[in-house]
Amino acid sequence: MAKEPNTTRPSIRKIDDPVDFTRRVLEEIVQKTPHETEYHQAIREVFHSLAPLLRVESKYREHAILQRLAEPERQIVFRVVWQDDRRRDRVNRGYRIQHNSAIGPYKGGLRFHPSVNLSVLKFLAFEQTFKNSLTGLPIGGGKGGSDLDPKGLSDGEIMRFCQSFADEIYRHIGADRDVPAGDIGVSGREIGFLFGQYKRIVGDFVGAFTGKGVGWGGSLIRPEATGYGCVYFAEEMMATRGESLHGKTCTISGAGNVAVFAAEKLLAIGAKPITLSDSGGTLHDPDGLDFEKIDYVKDLKFVRRGRIAEYVERFPRATYHPGRFPWFIPTECAFPCATQNEIGAAAADAMIANGCRLVSEGANMPSDLSAVERFLAAKVLFGPGKAANAGGVAVSGLEMTQNSTRSVWTREEVDQKLHAIIKNIHGKCFETAKRYSHEGNYVIGANIASFIKVADAMLDQGLV
Repeated sequence: MAKEPNTTRPSIRKIDDPVDFTRRVLEEIVQKTPHETEYHQAIREVFHSLAPLLRVESKYREHAILQRLAEPERQIVFRVVWQDDRRRDRVNRGYRIQHNSAIGPYKGGLRFHPSVNLSVLKFLAFEQTFKNSLTGLPIGGGKGGSDLDPKGLSDGEIMRFCQSFADEIYRHIGADRDVPAGDIGVSGREIGFLFGQYKRIVGDFVGAFTGKGVGWGGSLIRPEATGYGCVYFAEEMMATRGESLHGKTCTISGAGNVAVFAAEKLLAIGAKPITLSDSGGTLHDPDGLDFEKIDYVKDLKFVRRGRIAEYVERFPRATYHPGRFPWFIPTECAFPCATQNEIGAAAADAMIANGCRLVSEGANMPSDLSAVERFLAAKVLFGPGKAANAGGVAVSGLEMTQNSTRSVWTREEVDQKLHAIIKNIHGKCFETAKRYSHEGNYVIGANIASFIKVADAMLDQGLV
């Protein structure tokens, strides 16, 4: 008698050790992309946090969700040709990484900086996917930009570059497809030029960019949002220990929107911000920044586009430390708001020894893995960037809503909604950490909470 064919579905080999599983997935990724070190770091940080979840949920392994998340849905690389003021043709490279659209259209900033490359943008898009997930808004993750160095360029040169950049990217974006925003080197001026060219090409006034001018579709407090949100998250962390930021000495790195508005919000709630920095070095004002000093920095950096070293000429009690980040200065609370990997193991050890009790990341991945491990081991309250700096994309999402409904909300309304979103993000991270690890590990809480939402959406939508 013929043997009946086996029609049962073959079982998928169960991997008992999730740490070994994530290690082998990461090894495969590194093998495929050996030079993308920033991207590997971002993936490693998230995958390492998922072990407690993967021990109890096999579906994410069975359906290759980690492998799918590690591969962007789309990578767009293009040439940007433009003319400088001397009518010389210049050539740069442009990028858009459309990482994941499981919960909504791609959303993430554009960065114009010489350090921009595929690895950096893939890391930023990967982080953006999880950050956007935490906001609770229906937006996916993306990132883009160019290796252009905008320093010293005239308004006309910036306009021509942005127009050429938009000539290519317009075909890949749209209000329901991909909505870029600003990032390092891209502020309201650049968004205006990009949007103007996009509108000229497509012929429609739609919300294809966020960070627009308030008079033509932008949202109030968008420039302030990331800095404010970073402080709101820090407040929530302090509250878990029955404390507040009032009266606390705070160090901040950076001198862009995130850093300056974090300082402004800290000052407003009674904290004492004492540092800022830029690529040249660190400013330390032992008397603390006040609103007059912050207004001076806004004019210096946002209008005159000067260097933070000039601050000491106006306020001579301050000191300037060239070539250094502010992490050598004693502080109770730290707000890294400059760039990735600005805090390593040595800096983290110095911060802990000098009494730092809280770190709230205003930049994307400013603390490397060794620094994060030291902060967690020392019981420092540590707010990872995907949670603590989600304020910017949260208000970008609110701008998208206002554009879709042709509404304009007051400053107070937007700030109230922002505060509620950050409070909700903190609650998700705190409760998830308590369930899968222990209270206070916001890294595990943020990574698992954001991963579950994206991964479950991917499973619901099948093989996409």
